[in-house]
Amino acid sequence: MKWITREKVKVDRVACPWLIKKFIDPQAEFIFVPADKVMEIAEREKAIPFDAPGVELGHHEGRCSFEAIVEKYKIEDPAIKLMAKIIHSADISKDLHLQPEAAGFRAIAEGFGLLGLKDDLEILAKEFIVYDALYAYCKRRVMETQK
Repeated sequence: MKWITREKVKVDRVACPWLIKKFIDPQAEFIFVPADKVMEIAEREKAIPFDAPGVELGHHEGRCSFEAIVEKYKIEDPAIKLMAKIIHSADISKDLHLQPEAAGFRAIAEGFGLLGLKDDLEILAKEFIVYDALYAYCKRRVMETQK
């Protein structure tokens, strides 16, 4: 399946493709376009839009797109639920203080955009390991709280 969002990825627009690849659609293809072209190209390419204004898998009621995807696809993994809180805090400026990991995670995610990488797909390829690490951290934290 094809998935489409705005170009110039940061926290949520890397987290969403990571989540989609790991939990929803391992064969997913991602398209990054200017914000004003998302819906036009989504229709032409028959792609699922995410993290763009007015789309189902976007920001709604104070939640980020990662949270919308977790909810829609009924991902019940407790580590993903914790990860969603961290992604939310890192992505939503006014909520940066809600999770202790958020500010550092946001700095790392934004730093990838400053490395001079070729495009958003290259950023995903390089940055997914950071999201893998965050997921591993969340799994450990969940296990520790269940003891």
